[in-house]
Amino acid sequence: MKFICPLIVVRDIGVSRAFYEKVLSQKVGFDLGENVSFEGGFAIHLRSHFSALIGVDESDVVRGSNNAELYFEEDDLDAFLERLKGMDSVEYVHELIEQPWGQRAIRLYDPDRHIVEVGEPMESVVKRFLGRGFSVEETALRTSMPEEFVRQCV
Repeated sequence: MKFICPLIVVRDIGVSRAFYEKVLSQKVGFDLGENVSFEGGFAIHLRSHFSALIGVDESDVVRGSNNAELYFEEDDLDAFLERLKGMDSVEYVHELIEQPWGQRAIRLYDPDRHIVEVGEPMESVVKRFLGRGFSVEETALRTSMPEEFVRQCV
């Protein structure tokens, strides 16, 4: 068996496609009308079509359950945050935070209130701490990353 991708259900495929393309810079792999897959490894599916596929009423496909998220990493998180400032339509779960392990992240909602997290890669976190003068050992402890990983980031 082979896992293919997560699929999230959306009310308006055009609005959601535009969000993922414009806000998160995702490229469409395939657009099949009611189903759009992105090169990043996830897909969106039109709610009315999806509910019919699984044999439930459209109203039974719950919106905004806050129980899962799509996770993205951005090498230049500061530039991404600056770009978000010009997008009034973006609704935030929370502004930029620093996780206990040092990774900076922001969470926002897509148009159907699916949570989207955008964080910096752990390589960037490690390099930031090393750049502040932390030793390999201190950085490993602070970031919860193995020392071998930290050394590879040098």
